[in-house]
Amino acid sequence: MAVPEIPSGRWTVDPVHSHVGFVARHMMIARVHGAFRDFSGEVIVGDDPLDTKVKAVVQTDSVDTGNADRDTFVKSNDFFDVEQHPEMSFESTGFAADGEKHTMSGDLTINGITKPVTFDVEFDGYTVDPWGNNRAGVYAQATVNRNDWGITWNAPLEGGGMMLNDKVKLELDLQIVQPRTE
Repeated sequence: MAVPEIPSGRWTVDPVHSHVGFVARHMMIARVHGAFRDFSGEVIVGDDPLDTKVKAVVQTDSVDTGNADRDTFVKSNDFFDVEQHPEMSFESTGFAADGEKHTMSGDLTINGITKPVTFDVEFDGYTVDPWGNNRAGVYAQATVNRNDWGITWNAPLEGGGMMLNDKVKLELDLQIVQPRTE
């Protein structure tokens, strides 16, 4: 896939048709999936798509793992500390293309700690919706070490190993929209 050609300008993330989530290994045998239900993002597509800029904000209190007790624990100061850090954010620092591979680098801030992250990016296509708005689909994923953001809680298992793996997969399945201009 070549670098996508979509109209330059300001685009916003459509939260109704997007997903911001994570996957964490639990007890060394299973995966727990979580999502954030309240997020926003802006994409400024450059004339050269590799000059694109992305800014996004996630409300940490909107975490949903499918279990209310676990959600309460994840919102505590052992994980996202939503009282002290109600938001996490991402700001891109660059895009790159290497043949079929596309990446987005940027700064991810969680718990007031900012660290660099590189996402693998897939462009899923571009279309015009029935109302004349431009729409594009983008999927991005990265694996991070949660300890880098001070999320260090863990517990040993009786048979060996730990309750949680340090590596967490971040998944962004986004539909971005650029309103038509009259």
